[in-house]
Amino acid sequence: MRVRPVSIEVLVEELADRLAATGAGGRLRVAIDGAAAARPEALAEALVDRLRVRGRPVVRVAAADFLRPASVRLEFGRTNPDSFYLGWLDEAGLRREVLDPAGPGGSGRIVTRLWDARTDRATREPYRELPPEAVVIVSGPLLLGAGLPFDVTVHLHLSAAALHRRTEAEQRWTLPAFARYGAEVDPAAFADLVVRLDDPRRPAVVLGHE
Repeated sequence: MRVRPVSIEVLVEELADRLAATGAGGRLRVAIDGAAAARPEALAEALVDRLRVRGRPVVRVAAADFLRPASVRLEFGRTNPDSFYLGWLDEAGLRREVLDPAGPGGSGRIVTRLWDARTDRATREPYRELPPEAVVIVSGPLLLGAGLPFDVTVHLHLSAAALHRRTEAEQRWTLPAFARYGAEVDPAAFADLVVRLDDPRRPAVVLGHE
């Protein structure tokens, strides 16, 4: 498999160009999928201004604000990788409150935060109206393979060694979940854009996913 090394700046500019040209005249739902070690939220944030100068308003959504209640997530313990893989993200809530309303024929009224994991309570955030050409960027881990209706999917790929090396010690209990995700879902095989980030200073775009 061939890859094309790029700088972070070039990656952001090229992705912004691609997203700005996709779905012109309508809203666009984008997934930036990656483990915390790949910092998907950083790429999402970097795209905000670059898309706005290209005429596309942007709304960012963090998967961490759409977790299930602690009684569900932690039913089998605080460090259970199977629960992290299958039971942490409230996929139904993310679909109901963000992705379906932002999609074709949707109301355009979304909530960007549904659950506060720190207080284990609903955020009670008010609804907001999306502009007609808004780009909604959802960032976080384990977003692909569950049938969530994204229009463009970006997967930030780390090798097993790089993932282990760059994952904080207190979060390494999640590593079996990412191994399972790679084996069962294999997001790198079907994401619209795959970026290798073993060296965070030197990303590389996997050719054939451009």
